[in-house]
Order: sequence, then structure tokens, then C-alpha cells
Amino acid sequence: MGSYDVVDLIRAKRDGRALADAEIEWLIPAYTDGRIGDEQMAALAMAIVFRGLDEAELNAWTAAMIATGERMDFSGLQRPVVDKHSTGGVGDMITLPLAPIVAACGAAVPQLSGRGLGHTGGTLDKLEAISGWRADLDPATMMRLLDEVGAVICSPGPGLAPADKKLYALRDVTGTVESIPLIASSIMSKKIAEGTPALVLDVKTGAGAFMRRRADAEQLARTMVGLGTAAGVRTVAYVTSMESPLGRAAGNAVEVAQAVDVLNGGGPADVVELTLTLARAMLETVGIEADPAEALVSGRALQVWGAMIRGQGGDPDAPLPVASHTRVIEAPRSGVLTRLDALAVGVAAWRLGAGRARKEDPVQAAAGVTWTAGVGDRVEAGQPLFTLHTDTPERFERAERALDGGWEIGEGPAEAGPLVLERIE
Repeated sequence: MGSYDVVDLIRAKRDGRALADAEIEWLIPAYTDGRIGDEQMAALAMAIVFRGLDEAELNAWTAAMIATGERMDFSGLQRPVVDKHSTGGVGDMITLPLAPIVAACGAAVPQLSGRGLGHTGGTLDKLEAISGWRADLDPATMMRLLDEVGAVICSPGPGLAPADKKLYALRDVTGTVESIPLIASSIMSKKIAEGTPALVLDVKTGAGAFMRRRADAEQLARTMVGLGTAAGVRTVAYVTSMESPLGRAAGNAVEVAQAVDVLNGGGPADVVELTLTLARAMLETVGIEADPAEALVSGRALQVWGAMIRGQGGDPDAPLPVASHTRVIEAPRSGVLTRLDALAVGVAAWRLGAGRARKEDPVQAAAGVTWTAGVGDRVEAGQPLFTLHTDTPERFERAERALDGGWEIGEGPAEAGPLVLERIE
């Protein structure tokens, strides 16, 4: 492999020249091992924000990030393997019921998940509200559980695309997160390195999503599908709405409780709809002809949930944490809930202690927001509309301010827009 002057590469991208494969193959490991400084990679990332990466550059960039670490191998499993990734949103606990449903239909679901930062929650934070549950699994335990139970939800090991971990931390503090090629390569380098033959993507768009504009979400979805397909991974993406939060809960323990409701045959209709949509797609990608709704109604998915939680040290029957303080916000008048802003709800839950501002911050298991109505529902004056949950009541005021202006009650009928906006493959 040749050696290059990183300043030349920064200038090249600044001026609109495409980087050659060899240049990228040198650049990524050089940054990962410290031969290139953070200030230099930050300059290059900003150039990419403005100039982009073409298809050849993006494929080479993603491959180079994968090559900095190890690749997982699930070929020894008896079940067909499929994964799902969401770009994150408010109340998005879909992974929790989805993994056991798909596993109950015969697939293996190695759901490598992350923690929350900002107003969107992290799957691992949610599950850590369950007594004894642990996120870290050694490879042998993971493989055993995937064969025996069919699903794990755990943290990725440090060996998957270490370049991404370093680059993402840099982008987070240099205003260079908002680049579709860099977002796509960040997500897909880890997912391709994970080694599953099939992947379903849930790309959120709207007020509470990372990609607020639908056109940007669609572009990101197409870019990630292209990367997955080029790598030999059967990849399908859905663009879904995050104008309003999913379900009726945002937080950690409160979302786990909602997931268990879904697995018991209840739960909010939008959560059930999206869970089953993604489950059908996951089964389709690995050629399993099974009805995920039947796995849900029959109780088989609930049984898998219990086995999955116990396999990771948790007690699925233990009571979930309950906040020591709550505050109710009542509907000021009767009418129809015409708007519920996902970002406002997410920030309120964050301020109550459900999320973190820095990756090292602790989270409160019991903190969050629950609500009783969705867009289009009739509410009555004096009805509890929101309940705020926290162990630190001094947080209530700032959480309430986050909700101010985030919802409206009108006179006429209102209808929530479609949840699933587009399928891309």
C-alpha cells in the first residue's frame, strides 16, 4: 500500500476531485492508528459534507472502514440469519418485540444495538431497566443463544469497524455528522462487518428523526441499500414517519413495559403495525414463509422474549423500575389532538433523565414520558394527557418547557399520516 500526504487529499476533496481507491485504503487505517490527526480528518470530513462521495468513493470508504476490524461469521448456525437497523426516533422500541417475533418464526436475529445520545433512546439502555440483564456477551454465548433461542440483543464488540467509532466521535464534535455518505458508511460498515446475509433498515423521517426531510431519508435509504447490495447483503429499507412519537411511551422502563404489552397481544396500534411490517420483510429476505402476527397472537414470541432475557442474565418476570416522582399534565380543553411533536416529547424524556448529553452520562431507568392519546384521538378537558416520570423532581420544569408548543388540541377531525412511507430495495 502506498503512502500519501493527507493535506493533498484534503485539498483534492475540497476542490471536488474524487479520491482514488488506493488513497482511501491508505487514509482510513492511517487515521485509525493515529498517523493522521483529528484536525486533519475533521477538515476532510467537512470537505465531504460539501462535496460528497461518489458511488466508487463510498464503496471504497466503507470497505476500508470494515477492513480496520474483524468480521463476524454466522455460517455455523442452523437458522437463517437476518438483522434490522433503525436510524432512531422517539418511542422507537420496535427492536424489543421484533427480535423475539422473528426468532419465533425460525430465524436467528443477532441484534447488535447501541445506547442513546440526545433525544432518541438507546435499545441497550432500555433493556438494562430489566433486573440482571446484561448487554455484553462473549461470542460463544451469543452463538449458543442464537441457535437455542433465536435472538440476542447485545452490544457490538470493539472489533467491528473500529475506524467508525473513532470517526463518529470526531464528526459528533465537529459539525460533520450531517453527511449522507458518512452516515451511510458509518451504519453499513458495522452492519456488513457483522456478517449477516440479510438486513432490513428502518429509516426515520420527520420532526423527531435525524433526517427531518423525507427526501434526505430516501436518499440515505437508497445509499445504504446500495452499499449492502454491493457487499452481497440482501438489503431492504423502509422510510417511516417520525413526525409524532411511536406508541405511548418514551423512556427506558416505560418502553420495555410497552414492548411486553405488545408481546402479550396488546400495545399501541402503530407499534404493532411497524413491528409486523419489519418482521414480514425480515422473514422474506431469508425465505421463511411464516406469519409473524400468528407468532405474536399465539404467545410464541412472548416465550422467546422470556428465554432471550433469561439467556442474558435478566429476569423477565421482575417488576420494572418505577419513578419515585410523577407529574400529570391535563388536557386544558376538550377536542381532538391534532399534533404531537416527536422532538418535543423526546427532549422532555431526555430532560427527565431518560437520555444523556454525553456518552458517559448515566440514565435513569424509570424516567420518561407517557401519554394517553395520539393524533386524531378525542380528549376531554381535565383528562390526563401526559405523565412525566423521574427520580429527580427538580427536572420537571425543564421537561414541561420542552413540551410547551409541542402539541395542539383542535375542534375538527384530524388523522395521523401514514406510518410506512416507502419501501426501497
